[in-house]
Formats: sequence, C-alpha cells, structure tokens
Amino acid sequence: MNIDQLKTVLFSAFLFASVSGNGQVKSQPDYVSEVWVSDQRNGTYKNPVLNADYSDPDAIRVGNDFYLISSSFEDIPGLPVLHSKDLVNWTIIGHAVTRLAPFDHFSKPQHGNGVWAPSIRYRNGEFLIYYPDPDFGIFLTKAKNPAGPWSEPILVEAGKGLIDPCPLWDEDGKVYLVHAYAGSRAGIKSVIVVKKMNSEGTKTIDQGVLVYDGHETDVTIEGPKFYKRNGYYYIFAPAGGVPTGWQLVLRSKNVYGPYERKVVMAQGKTPVNGPHQGAWVNTQSGEDWFLHFQDKEAYGRVVHLNPMKWIDNWPVIGTDSDGDGTGDPVLTYKKPDVGKTHPIVTPIESDEFNGTKLGLQWQWHANSKATWSFSNPAKGTLRLFTDEIPGEAKNLWETPNVLSQKFPADIFMATTKLNFSPNNTKIENEKTGLAIMGLSYANLALKSKKDGVYLVYTICKDADRGKPEDEKTILKLSNPKADIYFRVKITDGAKCRFSYSLDGLSYTDAGDEFQAEVGKWKGAKVGLFATRETVTNDSGYADFDWFRIEKVIQN
Repeated sequence: MNIDQLKTVLFSAFLFASVSGNGQVKSQPDYVSEVWVSDQRNGTYKNPVLNADYSDPDAIRVGNDFYLISSSFEDIPGLPVLHSKDLVNWTIIGHAVTRLAPFDHFSKPQHGNGVWAPSIRYRNGEFLIYYPDPDFGIFLTKAKNPAGPWSEPILVEAGKGLIDPCPLWDEDGKVYLVHAYAGSRAGIKSVIVVKKMNSEGTKTIDQGVLVYDGHETDVTIEGPKFYKRNGYYYIFAPAGGVPTGWQLVLRSKNVYGPYERKVVMAQGKTPVNGPHQGAWVNTQSGEDWFLHFQDKEAYGRVVHLNPMKWIDNWPVIGTDSDGDGTGDPVLTYKKPDVGKTHPIVTPIESDEFNGTKLGLQWQWHANSKATWSFSNPAKGTLRLFTDEIPGEAKNLWETPNVLSQKFPADIFMATTKLNFSPNNTKIENEKTGLAIMGLSYANLALKSKKDGVYLVYTICKDADRGKPEDEKTILKLSNPKADIYFRVKITDGAKCRFSYSLDGLSYTDAGDEFQAEVGKWKGAKVGLFATRETVTNDSGYADFDWFRIEKVIQN
C-alpha cells in the first residue's frame, strides 16, 4: 500500500456497527465524509441529511435509536439499514436482503425491478420490514437485531403490481396493511387500498377496500405510510409524481374511511422539488419530524429532514409562513432535540480493502457469485476475477458483476489504485476498471490483447436500450505489471471527467467529458468491474488496493 496516499485514519478498515442483543447500537468508529456533512457543528443541520440515493425512505425510533431503510431495486445486498442517534448523523449498519428470489431470475440484472418502497416497524422485540417486489408480491422479513441477520423473506401476498406496503396494528388487535398499485403491472394506479392481515401480520386475508382514489386531485398517489393518533387513522402518501409532487395526508375516524385530504408539504418557493414520500418519527423529547426524499436526477433521490407540527389534528411539515397548513421544506434548521449531542458521522464511502469483507456501501448489479471477488487482508486488497459477460448481454448494463455505490454528493472525486493480471496465455479481451453507471455509462479500463495491455476509454449511450459501446484506445502500457491509478471527478450537474496516473501523483485526462445519467428508478453509481468475453478455467484478475471518495482537487 502507498502510505503517501493515505489521507487519515478514517480510511482504515471499512467500519461495521456493533449492535447488542436488544437492538441498541453500540459505539463504533466514526467515519466523516470529505464531500458532504449535514451537521453544521453549531446546533443546526443542512438538507439533505443523506445526500445520496436512499429513495423511498421509511424510519422508526426504538428507544434512543433511529433506523432508516430505503428501496434498493435490483442491487445486492439490498434493503440498506441505517442508524442514527439524532436524525442528522447516519451510518450504514447492514442490509435486510442478501439475495433476491427467484434466485435464477435475479442472477441477471433486473434494472428497476426487485425491492421497491419498503416500511419498517418494531413490535414485540422484533424489527419487521415489509417490502414489495412489483412482479411477485409483498414480502416480510424480521430481525431481533437491526444490523442482521434478517430472516428469509416470506410472501405476505402474491401478485403483480402490489407496491408500497405498510402495516398497522390497531388497539383492538386487528392488523391492517395499506398499499398502492403499480400501473405498469396491475393495470391500475393512483389508488390506495387497506387490507386485513392475520394476527401475526404474515398474510393478507381479504381483497381489501379502496379507501382513496386520487385520479381527480392526486394523480399518482402511492407510497402510503399508516399511523394512528388521537383516534384518527392517518395515511401519509406522496402524490403528483416523483420530481413534481407534494406530500398528502389522509385522515379518518374509520380505518376504511371516508378519508379527508390535506396537502401538508409542497415545494413552494424553495429549490426542493417534489418533497414527499417518507416517514413520521418523533424524538424522546416529544418533537415530531418527517424524513422524505427529493429527486435530483442523476444524483438520485436524496433524503431530507423537516420539522413537523400537529395543528387541529393535522400535521404540518416544514415551515408554514402563510399559515395555510401546507409547509415548505427547510434548507437549514435547528437539530432535533434528543437530549444530548452526538458525534458527527456519515455513511462510509471510501474503502481501503484491508478487512475480510466488503464495506457496506458496495452493491452488485445482481445476485452475486462467490467467485467474483475475494478480500485479501494480508495484502490489503480486493481481488476481482474476470467473469464471462452473459451471451445475451449487449453491454455492461446487462452484466451482473459490476460492483458499485451511490453518488455521495454533488461534487466529489473517486480514485482507485489497481494492478491487472490478465490471463494472456489463453484468452484476450479481459477488461477491468472504474465506471460511472446509469442508463448511459462510461468507464476507464485496462484491456488485454494478444500483444499486451491497453488503456481504453469507453462510452455507451442508451445502454439500457442495448446500444453498443464506443471504445477508444488511449495507449499501450509499457509496463503492464505496474500499478495504475484511475480517477473520476464529478462536478455540478453530474458531469464526469476520467483521468489516470502511473505514479499516483500526476494525472492525465482520458476521453471526453461524460454526462452521468439516472439508472432505472435511481441515480447514477460509481464502481468497479472485471469482465471477459470467453470461457476459461483460469480467469485473470485485478487487485484493487483502495477506493477513495475525496474532495475534487486539481491535477
């Protein structure tokens, strides 16, 4: 390892939360991002509290701890679980899903499918997560410990287009499930239904009742969260579409309605578009708060925290300067009162690859194979073996062994150090490198050929439509066994510029500027890959020494 490249001890091993048997998160090493920190160190915070693509968030408080989950679609491991002591400083502590069923189906990339908007609840000493797969139905997984292990998911209700479930246990012992429909699968949308479940909350037991139809005033209503307060049933639900909508709340004295409606938060004159879909939580001191997302295109759906107040048994979210009951989202605000001040922490981004497992920020494009990657703590490296690109795959978008993580900020720089050992004696066109993935993608890579190893820059426009790659050779390596450094700088507007270095000090731009794009229902991602085109009994490999997220600097 190049010691001169080490920034701080924060980049030591990837950090895992230690959680006690009662679900309380113990102390853990603190990681603080170089590129985004919400806590302003003066008793206030700035939004977003999570400037990364944790879309469709739901959250709860258990004792003095807050837990947040989000949709993860096809990415594995999925259903990330985050922890906070104050709703501002968050860490990743685990994932609730390690692979998706049907296993063969999800062994290939299923972009935009898989885990949609989930909900999390705590009951009788157990954490419960209900999540929908729009093609297969609604699932439930449980854990005593929020960091895992989580139980094998069970099917609560089979069906296509059942999305965004959330349970409610009523005082009389009855159990209900609210959910919406995806028009792409069910043929209907913009409606909310309530169904009965069995007493264990493991199965729905009726066809349900349509409690709200949003076609006239709240088109694309979805993502409902179910609560009860002061004798009212409340359904918090976003409407109006992801980038343009508003936060709606429905209330009724009867679980099946009729429900009154009220818009409780909208963009107003703020730059926070489509503020909606999230979770109501309260603090130990009795304050109410709302976590929700904002769609930032290539950066994904980032998480905001807004104050919430109850007025005449209606919630008002954000700040309501004109007193009409509809709040505007805040950009900065006083931190929640949780009784004490907690250390500043952020989700892990960089990875020195010194441990025995990957950092929790990493996800694969599909259910993973054990042969794709191996940690080597003795050398402090991550080894990616090249894996054969599926025969039907037209490009990297359709290739499962892409290891990536979310964009952590609007402006940042990702750098990795690697060494490539292709199997030149038997095969060629093995390829490994650093990628920006989305509906279109770009990567800087090393590629083996019969006469040596070449540095290549690749862009694939409209990759999701099966379009071919445009690969350009930059140079032939004079010493292919030497280490090489790859870097990508992301600037405002998700504009990306790749570069490389042979000494880790001086970097040379490679290829044209690339405009990062959204993925399917999510933001762009940055990551690593190692592929080959043919079958072999001994594939080549790349050893990655480290991967670092840092502030953008000039060459």
